[in-house]
Amino acid sequence: MEDDQLDTAALGSYLAQYVPQIGRLRRFKKFSDGQSNPTYLLDTSSGQFVLRRQPPGELLKSAHAVDREFRVIEALRNSAVPVARAIHLCRNPEIIGSMFFLMSYEAGRIFWEPSLPELAPADRGAVYQEMNRVLAALHDIDVEAVGLADFGKPGNYFERQVSRWSRQYRASEAEPIPEMDRLIEWLPRNLPPDDTKVSLIHGDYRIDNIIFETGQPRAQALLDWELSTLGHPYADLAYQCMQWRMPRDCILPGFGNADREALGIPSEQEYVMQYCERRGLEPISDWNFYLVFGFFRFAAILQGVLKRALDGNASSPKALEYGALAPVLARQALSLID
Repeated sequence: MEDDQLDTAALGSYLAQYVPQIGRLRRFKKFSDGQSNPTYLLDTSSGQFVLRRQPPGELLKSAHAVDREFRVIEALRNSAVPVARAIHLCRNPEIIGSMFFLMSYEAGRIFWEPSLPELAPADRGAVYQEMNRVLAALHDIDVEAVGLADFGKPGNYFERQVSRWSRQYRASEAEPIPEMDRLIEWLPRNLPPDDTKVSLIHGDYRIDNIIFETGQPRAQALLDWELSTLGHPYADLAYQCMQWRMPRDCILPGFGNADREALGIPSEQEYVMQYCERRGLEPISDWNFYLVFGFFRFAAILQGVLKRALDGNASSPKALEYGALAPVLARQALSLID
């Protein structure tokens, strides 16, 4: 079965038996965005809900962990980090062809361009303040208190991640990218000293993964937790800050050479400083390393998107275009070290 289709008879029967509170399934629609786990809007007799599943076909090891997504949003339901309401996890792949979970549908605003052209300058600044607040709140979560103390391995985060994403990249390599080869050599030799910082991290913290409330710049739900784990908080921070350096004219746009001050958006330096102030941290050393790692990791992720597209099981029709961005990101990373 293609990933844009659901066996409504099988799904409806399962939901009626195990999740009767959501009502009778009427119809569904697949969201067109999202590169990893296919996501659907379910229309039922009780309202609207979201189903998120693993894609069909052969999957890379440890990828598409919808059960981990479900666990983390369930753990954060009463925290300072806004999330959708976790409803049900089905581990049985025989129902619709893969494991899936249900969560609440959050009707709000998603901003697809980081420059926020639809907002006034004052509102743009408020959105970035809110993103900064949510990220700091996420990294301040007491993982033991929310039951996530075993959600990842403590210590040596960047060493393990460089090794992991190097392997993932090699497993999905379609054509050689010389810049990735250089990064795979450079990163292990330039690891910063392990400062023992460990937080719950999102792994894909971008503006388009946040639903904002309608009419005000307040986060309603942080989405797409597939890559969440226990790790180093600066990985999330640097990952978001990549958008300050990415071009405006690509499928995942950044700010390019836009005048951030005129837009009402803080500079990268200001954003990092605000984050550190919120968390009571000293200025960050080795910032360039974290940025290089972020670009490398994102390039490896997008190489996996390209591999799924070539294999015919990508979630988005734009997967080839997203995958083509991998060498662009790798070159951006090298520009920080050359």
